[in-house]
Amino acid sequence: MIFFLNPIALLVTGLFACSKLKIADEASDRKARSLYVALDGNDAANGAAGTPFRTINYALGKALAGDTVFVRAGTYTDRVVFPKSGLLGKHITLKAYPGERPLIDGSLTTATGWMAMVNFANVRFLTIDGFDVAHFHTQNPGVDPMGISITGNCRDIDIKNCNVSDIKSFHLTNRSAHAIFVLGNGTEAMRNINITGCTVHDMQTGTSENVTFAGNVDGFTFTHNKIYDTENIGVIVAGGDNLHPNGDIATNYARNGVVSDNEVYQVSMTKSTNYWGLNNYGAIGIYVCGGAGTIIERNTVYNCDRGIGLVSESNQLSTNTCIVRNNFVYNCNRTGIYMGDYLNFTTGGTKNCYVVNNTLFNNNKYPGHFGEIEGEIRLTENCTNNIIRNNIIYARPTDVFIHKYTATGSDNTIDNNLYFTTGTAKWIWNGTEYTDYNAYKTASGQDANSTVGIDPLLMNLSTPDLRIQSGSPAKNSGAVISEAVNGKTDIDNKPRTESGKISKGAQQ
Repeated sequence: MIFFLNPIALLVTGLFACSKLKIADEASDRKARSLYVALDGNDAANGAAGTPFRTINYALGKALAGDTVFVRAGTYTDRVVFPKSGLLGKHITLKAYPGERPLIDGSLTTATGWMAMVNFANVRFLTIDGFDVAHFHTQNPGVDPMGISITGNCRDIDIKNCNVSDIKSFHLTNRSAHAIFVLGNGTEAMRNINITGCTVHDMQTGTSENVTFAGNVDGFTFTHNKIYDTENIGVIVAGGDNLHPNGDIATNYARNGVVSDNEVYQVSMTKSTNYWGLNNYGAIGIYVCGGAGTIIERNTVYNCDRGIGLVSESNQLSTNTCIVRNNFVYNCNRTGIYMGDYLNFTTGGTKNCYVVNNTLFNNNKYPGHFGEIEGEIRLTENCTNNIIRNNIIYARPTDVFIHKYTATGSDNTIDNNLYFTTGTAKWIWNGTEYTDYNAYKTASGQDANSTVGIDPLLMNLSTPDLRIQSGSPAKNSGAVISEAVNGKTDIDNKPRTESGKISKGAQQ
């Protein structure tokens, strides 16, 4: 079972009430400065390298557009609040001193409400680079400790090379926490939010997620990050109907984003059996839930409960116009790629999405919530006008390639895939199981140009290395759709097509 964002989140609208955008007041042609902060500094000093300030917040208050605040190594226990904006082309940057790694430590802070150790609210043109943010806990219900929070009318925010860990709720019935929380709940769309080179790990988030993009967020990137050893969803691109319930439904969802080149692993409810119980495998590594227009590409997702989800848990918002391409998804506890509704509960569905050129391998270690095999690709209710093509699907001997649960949805296209298993080939279509390929094709009307039973010759099954050998039948045997759909580059950032041909799976 998948669990969505905590209902306690309804409080967030009041906690993050919008205010006027805070903009630095200075001439745009002033010379940028470097300011310094150190544990042995003094806020009465001038902030120079030899006479640094003592606190990060004081230094940020002195910084103007284009300035960089360098922070020396050490443990800083104050919550950090960015008080003003930079200017276009002149970010105010909070940066670790070269070669050092300062820690923003929440162990001495009592979490109340929805509280973060690093806060961006109604500001823009800002960067934080190279910090550890950690050790922020609560045992209380209705409290959400967070590492980094971006809310209101924020735009042009860069989070770089930060390590967020050990942000935890210990409550056993009402648990919620976030590593990085991005909520568009202002009076205008939040744009150009970029998170890159970060790690998120050892979290305890309850029914919430580790990294969240939700509400009126129009344009973001989440690239070259690593998420691991967490108890629930790795990164989510979501509607705001729970977190920002008063938002305009026409814009109250995250959209036009890129989630690429990330490594996501060991995202599992088994990390917290005291909260989730035994044999609960509902966490998804990368998840679009009521979001739209998002590209998920060149990610490696493994040893999660479920790999990648294009799912809706909303009756108002479908997950739509997303592309999942050129990813490796393997060794997950349940399904590799999941589409449709939160089964039996919602009606938003998955619409107008592409799942192309992915390599799936040995997922479905354990039965699904209903005791079923979920399938390497799982289609639950209300999947409409989706395209699933050019995928390598290498299933366990007892696995199911494609599992479509119900007859809901229409106008989906599944074709040009390569199916292989050392066991019995199996598909489930509208609830009926097929082990005969031709019978499945006749019943489904799908996969006219796919192949079954031909080994794709993956490089290494034990490591595993899901790249294909030079003699693989997947080589240059796919169907080119368009660069916009297939992408420019494969899993290795090499050209996606070769002499006008495309290989099946994630690697050209």
